[in-house]
Amino acid sequence: MIECKNVSKTYPNGVQGLKNINLKIEKGEFVVIVGLSGAGKSTLLRSINRLNEISDGEILIDGKSITHAKGSDLRKIRRDIGMIFQNFNLVKRSTVLRNVLSGRVGYHSTLKTVLGLFPKEDENLAFDALERVNILDKAYTRADQLSGGQQQRVSIARALAQEAKIILADEPVASLDPLTTKQVMDDLKRINTELGITTVVNLHHIDLAREYATRIIGMHAGEIVFDGPVEEATIEKFSEIYGRPIQKDELLGEAVG
Repeated sequence: MIECKNVSKTYPNGVQGLKNINLKIEKGEFVVIVGLSGAGKSTLLRSINRLNEISDGEILIDGKSITHAKGSDLRKIRRDIGMIFQNFNLVKRSTVLRNVLSGRVGYHSTLKTVLGLFPKEDENLAFDALERVNILDKAYTRADQLSGGQQQRVSIARALAQEAKIILADEPVASLDPLTTKQVMDDLKRINTELGITTVVNLHHIDLAREYATRIIGMHAGEIVFDGPVEEATIEKFSEIYGRPIQKDELLGEAVG
């Protein structure tokens, strides 16, 4: 589903965010990317859906180059990629339903979406998505009246209504309490398992990576320094990823910065 070929990203100030990344992520995988802040996790995720423009290399989505796509071709590729952000990225004054329907924007003209003219089929998709994340009862509630965990579940529902084949989640639980964190991660894992949606998540919590991932990618200074099944992600490997000894309590719930 996702292939990075010799991908590099250099920012205008000369900082290298990514250094010659070569990576393949297959359909249906649940991949967690870990590493220090500034390791390149967010840069990589945002490059996959071209929120960041890479400096060198190429990224393919289901065999199609998103790097070189333009116009309607780029729009079609992006329709397959749902993005979940740490800060939820909702229109706070709009209802939950309207926020979820925004996942359908890529399928309609700009005028129709601005006027909110979504067909009944789109509304049914939105209601189904809300039901899947157990928040259907909040459909007509304004987004700013929800808890953080509820808002994040709305953003997951938006990706489902989009009918995304890939979900990219950039630190989706960083601002949530432990109970809500588990609920959101359970939702992502269940959707991955039941619908086969390829899921790539950036996390600061080693314990969550070990619990939910089928594959862990470790990044350090813009490079991939570990890539393997969760069973191979030992405390020694995590110590290599973070460049310092990792303590056992960090495997049991402490965030690693």
